[in-house]
Order: sequence, then structure tokens, then C-alpha cells
Amino acid sequence: MKRNIVIAAVTAAALIGGGTATALATTGDDGDSARQTANTRLSNDAQDDREDRDDRGDRGDRGDDAERAASTDVTASEAIASALKHTSGTVVSAELDDEDDSDKVVWKVDVLSGDDTWHSVSVDPSDGRVLGSQTDDEDDTAQVRAALKGSSVTAEQAVKAAAGKGVVTSVDLDDDGETKSWETETRTSGGTERDWKVDLNTGKITVDRSDDTDDRD
Repeated sequence: MKRNIVIAAVTAAALIGGGTATALATTGDDGDSARQTANTRLSNDAQDDREDRDDRGDRGDRGDDAERAASTDVTASEAIASALKHTSGTVVSAELDDEDDSDKVVWKVDVLSGDDTWHSVSVDPSDGRVLGSQTDDEDDTAQVRAALKGSSVTAEQAVKAAAGKGVVTSVDLDDDGETKSWETETRTSGGTERDWKVDLNTGKITVDRSDDTDDRD
């Protein structure tokens, strides 16, 4: 009788949890082993389901990003131009990103003014209108100035160079290491993401090989 109860309980648990379980026809202490085996397998099935949902969510996020970039009416270079009309200075970065505390997508353009004040300018991606601006505190102003000194390629020009590779979603100054460059990110309509380096003096664009290394890791 006890054996039948164990088998019924294990079978019911498998049907409710959507997993599979094997009922062990044993008595006494072996009944605990049967329950433990069933619970372990059900737990593993639940973990697999969660991982599958996470994978689908990651793919969905990547697809949303690509769709969002492709549907933007205002390009990165247009957003930069709009930001500079509002706040004069040197653009150090621009990124298509979510606005703080909302799901609204905006272009965020960082401008370093002549008096070394940093400004974060938000630009509407649908019409290029400046939505607002705020000052930021940065501790690498001298490093940025040194990297840009003598350079002939601006952030806007770097964006235009990368535009032939896909929709540009960001540009940022890479001032680390010996080689200084603009780093740009593009997305294709199919959702493929790629990072590029644009030389500060020649404007030559090359694939960011460090990105390939990160992908392999």
C-alpha cells in the first residue's frame, strides 16, 4: 500500500511540473530515495526551462536593439550636429540609449566645452530636437584633451565613416593605450553588431579586433 502511494505521488508531480520522473517500486526507506529522485529531476527540468526563457529573452533584447536602431529617424551625425547647435564644444561621445527612469530612447551626446565643462545633451531620435542638457563631472578632461590634440577627425566624421557598415548606434573616444581612435558601434537590420575603430588623423576605419577577442572569451 505504501509503495502504491509513493508511485502515485511521483507520477502526479511529474504531470503537474511538466517534467519526467521515474517511480521506483520500493518500500521502506527506499521510498525516500524515489521521492528525492523525482524532485531532483523536476528541479533540473525547471532549471532548463528558466535557462531557455533567459536565452529567448537575450535574443529578444538583441532583436529589439537592432529594430530600435533601424527605426531611428535621426542619425548619429545629425544628433551630434543638433547637440553642437545647442552646446558649443567638442563631442567626445554619442550613444543611442534609454533615457533615465523611462523607456524612451534618446541620443545622449557628451560635449566638452571650451572651459572644460562637460555637458550631456539629450536629443530626440525622431526629430533631432534637444530635450535637455545637464553638466557632468569627469576626471579625465586632461587625458581627453591630450588625445584629441592635433587630431583632424571629429566624432561626427568618424560616424559618417562607419555609416557604410550599418546603423551607427554609438561613437566614443578611445584614449587608452598608445593608439588613440574613435570607437563606433553599428547594427545591421538583421541584428548583427560590430565595433569599429576610426583613426583620429586619417579617418581610416578598421574592425575592432579586441571585440572579436571578447566574443571568443
